[in-house]
Amino acid sequence: MIAVEHLLFDYPGVRALDDVGFAIAKGTITALVGPNGAGKTTLLRCMAALDQPHGGRIAIEGVDIFDDPRRAHRFIGYLPDFYGLYDTLTVRQCLTYAAGSQGVASGAIAPAVDRAAGRFGIADLLARRAGDLSRGQRQRLAIAQATVHAPRLLLLDEPAAGLDPQARADLSQTLLTLSREGVTIVVSSHILTELEDYCTDLLILSRGKLVEQRRFRAVDGRGLVAIQLAAPWPGLLALLSAQPDVTVVSHAPDKALCRMREDAASLAALLAALVAAGAPVARFGPDQENIQELYRARVGGAGGGVGVGARP
Repeated sequence: MIAVEHLLFDYPGVRALDDVGFAIAKGTITALVGPNGAGKTTLLRCMAALDQPHGGRIAIEGVDIFDDPRRAHRFIGYLPDFYGLYDTLTVRQCLTYAAGSQGVASGAIAPAVDRAAGRFGIADLLARRAGDLSRGQRQRLAIAQATVHAPRLLLLDEPAAGLDPQARADLSQTLLTLSREGVTIVVSSHILTELEDYCTDLLILSRGKLVEQRRFRAVDGRGLVAIQLAAPWPGLLALLSAQPDVTVVSHAPDKALCRMREDAASLAALLAALVAAGAPVARFGPDQENIQELYRARVGGAGGGVGVGARP
């Protein structure tokens, strides 16, 4: 879906992106993390075809975005960290303008506006002026504007800023829905624990360099679940093998590692089956690396990258 090759970007006296290269698969949700000044926003702006790098190439579905940036903008949605809204326009007018400016056909604009407003919980605000909205409502409007044209690639820079806990949870579910619909998403955020709720992949930048890229969770929502028993139990393998959509990766008489969907309903059903069968469950839950631990291991506590570049 996305190929970034040997990307270079310089501000006066500072190299903000230094030979950055990676590939991102379609339908994934990638967490882009790093210290302030690591080059995250610069990278997103280059991927959004808003800033021209000094070297390197970015291709989306085989299209070099710098050869035809206006065409690229039609299938890219971008939410900057600092965004502006037309405060004198209503929410409906803001979304209508955003859809039209992104090339949505006139007959499809109204349905697109209603769909985006419903998706981000602002359908009841369509008649309100943007300048009268709360900070959290403005943030949801900004995200809706970035997605109103149904982009194939969505770039979000701190999308949860200003959102209350429920709105953040709703945003996580919406991003998962978009991913299942085939949208490829890159999210830059300092809220690492929330990124773990929905991200499939991880990119870590530090001092303008890519220091880590790895798969964090399967795209289809199937991840690793660890089961630890208080004592050996002979029926463990047979019970797990009989469960639908559960694949046993490894097992011993007192523990097992399975690949399965990590949604709450699937986890609850497997745990209930184990308990009902008499398995002495001592520990049960997703088994995955922690983004915050990975971040600290690769970047450390010294603030690597702070002060690099004019933008965060």
